[in-house]
Amino acid sequence: MSEPVANQDIETLFSEQRRYPPPPEFTKQANAQPEVYGKGLEEFWREEGEQRVTWSRPFDKVYEWEPPYAKWYIGGKLNVCYNCVDRHVEAGNGDKVAFYWEGEPSEERRPLSFAELQSQVVRFANGLKKLGVKKGTPVGIYMGMVPELPVAMLACTRLGAPHTVVFGGFSADSLSGRMTDMGCEVLITQNEGWRRGSRVPLKKTCDEAMAQAPSIKACVVYRRTDGEVNMEAGRDVWWDELLQDTSDDPNSCPCEEMDSEDLLYLLYTSGTTAKPKGIVHTTAGYLVGVATTHHYIFDVKPDSVYWCAADVGWVTGHSYIVYGPLCNGTTGILYEGTPDYPDKDRWWSIIERYKVDILYTAPTAIRSHMKWGPEHARKHDLSSLRVLGSVGEPINPEAWVWYHENIGGGRCPVVDTWWQTETGMILITPLPGVTTLKPGSATQAFPTVDAAVYNEHGEAVPHGGGGYLVIRQPWPAMLRGIHRDHERYVQTYWSKYKDTYLVGDGARVDEDGDFWLLGRIDDVMNVSGHRISTIEVESALVDHPKVAEAAVCGRNDPATGQAIVAYVTLKGGDEGSPEMLSELRTHVGQRIGKFAAPANVVFTPELPKTRSGKIMRRLLRDVAENRALGDTTTLADPTVVDELSRRGREEAAKGDA
Repeated sequence: MSEPVANQDIETLFSEQRRYPPPPEFTKQANAQPEVYGKGLEEFWREEGEQRVTWSRPFDKVYEWEPPYAKWYIGGKLNVCYNCVDRHVEAGNGDKVAFYWEGEPSEERRPLSFAELQSQVVRFANGLKKLGVKKGTPVGIYMGMVPELPVAMLACTRLGAPHTVVFGGFSADSLSGRMTDMGCEVLITQNEGWRRGSRVPLKKTCDEAMAQAPSIKACVVYRRTDGEVNMEAGRDVWWDELLQDTSDDPNSCPCEEMDSEDLLYLLYTSGTTAKPKGIVHTTAGYLVGVATTHHYIFDVKPDSVYWCAADVGWVTGHSYIVYGPLCNGTTGILYEGTPDYPDKDRWWSIIERYKVDILYTAPTAIRSHMKWGPEHARKHDLSSLRVLGSVGEPINPEAWVWYHENIGGGRCPVVDTWWQTETGMILITPLPGVTTLKPGSATQAFPTVDAAVYNEHGEAVPHGGGGYLVIRQPWPAMLRGIHRDHERYVQTYWSKYKDTYLVGDGARVDEDGDFWLLGRIDDVMNVSGHRISTIEVESALVDHPKVAEAAVCGRNDPATGQAIVAYVTLKGGDEGSPEMLSELRTHVGQRIGKFAAPANVVFTPELPKTRSGKIMRRLLRDVAENRALGDTTTLADPTVVDELSRRGREEAAKGDA
């Protein structure tokens, strides 16, 4: 256990000593070699910009930086759809599979080649033109994980129409707010979706949203099920009827030439206020950034079958299901359902069926599989896997090691990636074949990314210290502001330190200079004068052999400022006990320090998670403080927080007694 370091703002006390050097045989064939770190910002991104994408007009200048705004590939012209689809067909790769799609009902599956993808995109783009969509027309998309979702996105990019994809779990209010802010004129959805064997009423939600979104003139509805839905004459049109008599000849709908800095999409992310932030991503820098990182970080080969098990409605899906992989001509997996439907081995059956060699998923999904047990993975041949990835939040070391051993067979590098909706692309990550891996650490900044950890005064903390993660120079896929809100952009990201991007996450730098993410700054607890990250306490809890999953938050306490409340799920569905509570408090005390031992431990069979697998710590804080619950619309199972509230009240009553 390390001692607190002077001039740091977050104490870092949890220590992880296991190391995994890259296997020599992997290093020999790796896309990334050590010299990739030796190039300067302009040199590296000039080369990548020239190699990764096809330009209709070459760029004149790599970048301009006038804080807080950057421009990349200035003067260049290109089209995203051409780079993701047409050029692969023209190169003779039309028969290559772009996506293997698997519906939640396991009998529904189909491959989609690049030639078929092109045909569908061209037809749908021609259909959108009938509705008046052209260059600059804002389009909203609200769909499940069906192939028609990337088809819709690519059709928009073909026409030069900026889009916003809204995750299919958001409420009508959330959908209408996003469409209204962007001024969307067309909404693309489906009649229903599937989730755990039940139908999700997507069009019904859209009807409620459109009643509050006057800018919408037309709604295109893909028929996913046989369910009947309301279709308003003059506004709503079925997808297949829109496509009647539309051509799939690429020449009938040529790709619109776009400037490198033209708007590609908005993606809304939550903030500290009720109004979501419309994150602006433009065309060339974003595409080069996601294609480059996808190539090096995942060691993608021409015959790879790559699976990013996220939802396209989040930035991970934009960057590493659709735009990055398709730009690189990579075969991907699209899966409509959940990891445990109809049984807990569904993911592993998919990997075995399609011979997936790269899997990229979230720590919460990994911990769910840990809780269910490794026997489900053992039923299937996972020997095709070469690289594993983690995304979405810091991964605790025990989940990392479980993933490495039980899914990767102890042979696959695990790339623990850090990035955000705002960054567009991965910024801190190991490079497989180059980096010595450390369970729980995102290790090093991607080549040319200037990351650091600052204290409150804007000074870089010494090795071993913790504080605020910052980025000190621009990168190609960075956000170009918040839609229609310059002041909020400056205040949120650029006001704390001059000309320096404040990430909003805590981090520490170890003695080797590697980064360990500590979660959101507002997830730091102040206990008896110690500022402790929730992730460190969670890592200590999950380090206990009987703990499957844990989430931690602080609640106000008159004696210590804040007291730590831990929500714990035990392996094998075990119920908690007073003995286990005592054992866990002692365990955390030994791993971190007695001051970090949870004041309350609430044993629960499930934690509140979004449908993308993220734990909603905001709701845990509401439960801990006995407050009215905030928005629960994106929860996978809203009943979980009710059960947690009941258990929390019982635990508090025991404490009072």
